[in-house]
Amino acid sequence: MIECAVIIVVFEDDNVVDLAPITTGRPAYGITCASYRLLDLLQELQLPIYGVVRPHLKELQSLDYQVLDFANHKVAGEEILAVNARLAPSRQCLSELKRISSGASQECCLHESGVAIAKLSSAVSLPGDAGIAFHQQLQTHVDGHLVSKEKLAMFSSPHDVVANHMRMMNENLEARVAAGQYEQVQDGVFLAPGATIGQYAAIDTSHGPIVLDRNVKVGPFCYLSGPVYAGPNTRVIEHAALKDGVSLGHTVKIGGEVEASVIEAYSNKQHHGFLGHSYLGSWINLGAGTCNSDLKNTYGTINMQYGAKRSATGMQFMGCIMGDYTKTAINTGIFTGKVVGVCSMLYGFVTSNVPSFVNYARLFGQTAELPPEVMIATQQRMFARRNVVQRPCDQQLIHDMHLLTEGEREGQLGAL
Repeated sequence: MIECAVIIVVFEDDNVVDLAPITTGRPAYGITCASYRLLDLLQELQLPIYGVVRPHLKELQSLDYQVLDFANHKVAGEEILAVNARLAPSRQCLSELKRISSGASQECCLHESGVAIAKLSSAVSLPGDAGIAFHQQLQTHVDGHLVSKEKLAMFSSPHDVVANHMRMMNENLEARVAAGQYEQVQDGVFLAPGATIGQYAAIDTSHGPIVLDRNVKVGPFCYLSGPVYAGPNTRVIEHAALKDGVSLGHTVKIGGEVEASVIEAYSNKQHHGFLGHSYLGSWINLGAGTCNSDLKNTYGTINMQYGAKRSATGMQFMGCIMGDYTKTAINTGIFTGKVVGVCSMLYGFVTSNVPSFVNYARLFGQTAELPPEVMIATQQRMFARRNVVQRPCDQQLIHDMHLLTEGEREGQLGAL
């Protein structure tokens, strides 16, 4: 039993499924946006953190995020800071979290899609299961509380991650530099221990800083135009161009031209090709020459299709959203505003959204479902290349994601 004045309960509500494929295999608080995850901000509060996530993520939550399961742990804290896992990890969000957590009175911060942050007495009984039960029960307890006037950003659709990434990048990097151990090697260029930049690099920090974390290696003849962040142990291949807001997770390999995009840990884009205004999950590999479009020929704003729902982004530039474990063959071309699920293989031109667990070769008239066993074998080979041990829970995640995405494939394969 843990005793503490305040404990954090970060919860996934019933709207988290609208963020698929980004959240198919990760908790919403694990989404990277502008170099931070919401979990990173919560850890800065230095309070015990408990989570309420979908059932298939509970073991990964414990092992990979070091977050305790709220359903299985008794808490003796005096107050509960309930935090919606869909909050965008902005500095404004951190400031509000600190203020509400340390305040004497109970209050909440609301978003149009539900409770964003709420501070409650520990006497309040909340269910430990994710989804509508927790969220609705929480809603009943915040009625009548003082409501914060702050308008915090939350992710409601996948493209919100890209939009908020571009908006928050400079502010987040300034905070990262202020809090970290970086050496400023030239104006606006900050290197953590072990990070190096190769010869003949062209660097432009007029629009934001360049921040390279531990052991990042940038090859020769690269172009870096801030704001740019590269996570620990990432490698930037020679002649790469990173510009206008790029956030790379740890252990990423990146080459070619990348603009205004988020790439999660362990993903590869080693070769020439353009990636713009996009989000890539983890364990993705883009084959040589893979390019995406992030601008319509009409220069109009881009609409996204999420299942049967059409969503206006209001964005003139929007590339693709790609789920974990997906791969592209050489010279794959991805059209503007496309959504690609988890664990799929892409070939040729991607002119429509792609469900999870499919071989997509529409150009050649071939589409077929990928069995989870194929992806588990692929996962094992990928992990071995990065000296990562494949655990039973990693294999189970593939099975769970295949089951969860069955609806994406129903009636779709013949129509692709």
